[in-house]
Amino acid sequence: MTLDWTGQLVLLATAIVANFFSAISGGGVGLIQFPILIFLGLSFAAALSTHKVATVFMGFGAILRHLRESHLERRICLIILAAGIPGVILGASLILKAPEKPAMITLGVLTTSLGIYSIFKPNLGMEHTPKNWHGQGLWVGVIGLFVVGFLNGSITSGTGLFLIVWLIRHFGMDYNHAVAYTMVILGFVWNGVGAFVVGLGGDIAWEWLPALILGAIVGSYLGTHLAIRQGNRLIKRAFEITTILIGLKLIFS
Repeated sequence: MTLDWTGQLVLLATAIVANFFSAISGGGVGLIQFPILIFLGLSFAAALSTHKVATVFMGFGAILRHLRESHLERRICLIILAAGIPGVILGASLILKAPEKPAMITLGVLTTSLGIYSIFKPNLGMEHTPKNWHGQGLWVGVIGLFVVGFLNGSITSGTGLFLIVWLIRHFGMDYNHAVAYTMVILGFVWNGVGAFVVGLGGDIAWEWLPALILGAIVGSYLGTHLAIRQGNRLIKRAFEITTILIGLKLIFS
């Protein structure tokens, strides 16, 4: 389906706004971007495939900004990659065949609960105290990362928020570090794998991608810059708002 210049500008603006707020909260780009793709005329399968490809460049925009910081450790990156990628492949392989409504409602309830939980835990993610990167704690963490990877491969909205909570609760990160790993690893690598697998089974609207990709890079770079400057308090509030909005959307859509 071909879009005129007006449609392309709508795509660009949507991508910039969606990726800007996603970069601050650590997830939720699909809350804005995915419904717009369907509204503009794509089928569910085509919108999912196109959205997955575009979100890869959200991670690229975050990488450009995080290169100036020192939030990422190589060993931690490799663990998250190795644990999550098999789950991403499995989830992306099943999503186009799975019944959608029950899964969306369940995920919506879980996502909303993340935001409510964070609100009632004012100190959650405020301090960076790494733990469970060795021994039994690491193996439990790997299982959790695999589950989040599966959700990332199969669901269009908000799975980065689950990764953030897992990195904070189980691995002791603060919001700033957790969002950094989420935006770079989930946003770039996990989404890249998911886009490739889903793209094999779905239709990609290639003519829509340039505007979405440009918007993803610009929006995520600007959002990441603001999150780094403002710190944990802003990220925590953005996280809480995003999780509740996404959860309600998944339940009632």
